[in-house]
Amino acid sequence: MSGTVAAGLVVLAVVVAGAAIIGVDRGFPGPGASSVGWHIGLATLALVAQIFSDRRRGIPAFFGSLVVFVAAGYLLVTQWWN
Repeated sequence: MSGTVAAGLVVLAVVVAGAAIIGVDRGFPGPGASSVGWHIGLATLALVAQIFSDRRRGIPAFFGSLVVFVAAGYLLVTQWWN
């Protein structure tokens, strides 16, 4: 399940970055550099944690998956629910 969340974060980061680029090109306010940076940074963290989790078993794999869920939760709370 954490793999799906990690992939969703990567897709979300691409969409937010695309919205920022289109916003600059068409002259409307986009998400801003800070929001794009947070999305890309946390998507990268989740992707690395998922790769770590996929290559381990037991407790290390659990904590790798937990990092993915915490990164997703943090991103949603700080960037989407304000």
